[in-house]
Amino acid sequence: MTLYGSFPRRWAGILAVAMVAWMPLAALANPHEFRLKNGLRLIVKEDHRAPVVVTQIWYRAGSMDEFNGTTGVAHLLEHMMFKGTKGVPAGEFSRRIAAAGGRENAFTSRDYTAYFQQLHKSKLALAMQLEADRMRNLILTREEFEKEIKVVMEERRLRTEDQPHSLVYEKLMAAAFQSHPYQRPIIGWMNDLENMTVGDARDWYGRWYAPNNAILVVVGDVNPKGVLALAERYYGGFAPRPLPERKPQQEPPQAGIKRLTVKAPAELPYLLMAYHAPVLRDAAADWEPYALEVLAGVLDGNASARLPKNLVRDTRLAQSAGASYDGTARGPGMFFLDGAPSEGRSVAELEVALRAEIDKIAKDGVTEEELNRVKSQVVAAQVYKRDSMFYQAMEIGQTEMVGLSYKDIDLMVKKLQEVTAAQVQEVARKYFKDDSLTVAVLDPQPLDKKRAPAATGLRH
Repeated sequence: MTLYGSFPRRWAGILAVAMVAWMPLAALANPHEFRLKNGLRLIVKEDHRAPVVVTQIWYRAGSMDEFNGTTGVAHLLEHMMFKGTKGVPAGEFSRRIAAAGGRENAFTSRDYTAYFQQLHKSKLALAMQLEADRMRNLILTREEFEKEIKVVMEERRLRTEDQPHSLVYEKLMAAAFQSHPYQRPIIGWMNDLENMTVGDARDWYGRWYAPNNAILVVVGDVNPKGVLALAERYYGGFAPRPLPERKPQQEPPQAGIKRLTVKAPAELPYLLMAYHAPVLRDAAADWEPYALEVLAGVLDGNASARLPKNLVRDTRLAQSAGASYDGTARGPGMFFLDGAPSEGRSVAELEVALRAEIDKIAKDGVTEEELNRVKSQVVAAQVYKRDSMFYQAMEIGQTEMVGLSYKDIDLMVKKLQEVTAAQVQEVARKYFKDDSLTVAVLDPQPLDKKRAPAATGLRH
């Protein structure tokens, strides 16, 4: 599983749940934190509802840490991590986990790379032994590299180049950021993939795959001290490594609207708009990212949100219309508006309508009913997330990787609950200016009827 070329998360359309329904789950929050002598951090959360355990190892190294000429190497190395060590030959990792009744995979983002296993609690030692082995003992051969780089290039073709909306997103990001590495796709540019070598993968592995650049998250029916003993046994013998200096990468202010047109085979035109917006840096002191999250929920999230109601159902201007924003990232943030016009309507009309919806909120604000609906969604999302051991671990790992703390997760929900209508109106007024806007339009080209339909995804 690979995360790239996708839009920030959208609000899930879920049933509203009262605050009291969430409180008992909040009381169960119990992460235990340890740090090994080599710098590896271990976060263990007990959940004894089923004899299951999820283990995830997170490396604070993603595509934003790459250099021009080797874009895509973080994701490529994720693939190569399954190619074996001296004690565990290529393919054996997955076979052993499957034989134990478990499942495993990995994902790469702009900010981090992570590997996970989910299995019966009695098999935790197996998962930890296998994962620790490849932190230090991975064998990177030219033969395996040459096979896998072809897989990655095909993945790029299928998931980006043959997917018009993904292609529009990639082109928009490249234009929206002047200098920040978020301008580069996680999968990498094709020319870089074509010229990548096994040496590039070895350099990346040696640079970032170290215990002092990793967090091990374990959630499930476990004893924290027992997990610590296993971590000491399998990871404790690895020495820390000097990590490269991470220099500030501040994106310069945008000085005017940017527009681009992307021509690609497609049935319908498509519009994607992106505004520069802040992300959460201080969970307690910041308030604007929380207000932007609520704004995204007012605009999109379920059938009663403004964009699907006003633009899709009422005026029938658009076949689809949405908004998305992710307030947590190592780098700068973006607030997205997107949609596809209905037959007989234009992309230009849709852009005007999307702008008008923001302007309405900037001028008139939001209703208490809308505010309460979005806040209920926030609480409900926490309820359902905590019903899954996997997503409990994901929330801990992602929060830590972007520079926040898992200890602030409950605080962040509380801060979202405290957002006022005035704050939502203020961020709508402040951040949706042309000087911070990039607009990308898909100009649909004739489809090749003879071409086979693109696959929906590839696995490592």
